[in-house]
Amino acid sequence: MTEARRRLRAALAAGRRVTGTFVKLPTADCVDLARQAGFDFVVVDGEHSALPDETVLALVRHAAATGLPALVRVPSVDPAWVNRVLESGAAGVQLSMLTRAAETAALVAATRYAPAGERSVSLAHPAAGFGAADLAAYLAAEERDPPLLVGQIETAATRDPLADVVRGLDVAFVGTTDLAVSLGLASTPGHAALGARVAEIAEAARAAGTSFGGWVARPEAALVDAAGLGSAAYVIAGSDLQFLGSALRATAALARELPGPDPGAS
Repeated sequence: MTEARRRLRAALAAGRRVTGTFVKLPTADCVDLARQAGFDFVVVDGEHSALPDETVLALVRHAAATGLPALVRVPSVDPAWVNRVLESGAAGVQLSMLTRAAETAALVAATRYAPAGERSVSLAHPAAGFGAADLAAYLAAEERDPPLLVGQIETAATRDPLADVVRGLDVAFVGTTDLAVSLGLASTPGHAALGARVAEIAEAARAAGTSFGGWVARPEAALVDAAGLGSAAYVIAGSDLQFLGSALRATAALARELPGPDPGAS
């Protein structure tokens, strides 16, 4: 898994765009389909989905076994839960509704071993070969290629200065939908105020030496640019559930357009 983290982090450092999608459905097939489709990573959604904890861990383990980096989105920093997803092979953690520097510090502490953090150590898990790894070698690898940290900035204002909130993250991520709602612009997504806030987050990321990212419904250049994500190196497009729903609706619409049978035909 450290190799998967290294690939993602190297791409971000070089300014190359990486694209992923949210996984909300409880089947490993979605992970396989995302890998087959050519996504660079997936984010198993532990916030806006019906996935139970054991399924989140199973999806992470499957992604790690196939070589596809999987992050896990969490609504808050629960050190014990964060440790479990990392021990299952998660490439990183994506934290929602980030507004305070203390929350970023808590995320760092929960994902780093001492002395850099407070993460509890065990080797009895998949990421350490179920005890086959040497402790010193394992810790050195984790220090060299630690979990990726993505913080979602999705409010009209943060409680601490943006520069302090994003410092320590690998990616400052715009949660575009929540941000639009926070600004009272859910019905006017192209409003100048939304664009200004996205630009502010992008600039804070640049100043902190942090990559910039965000969410779009579909990975189309026009949508990415319209969302202010033209400079984003980390883009999440839709979700497995969203794409399934779109395909089903489109297929049902086509089916309704088929000519019906001729009642008079024998």
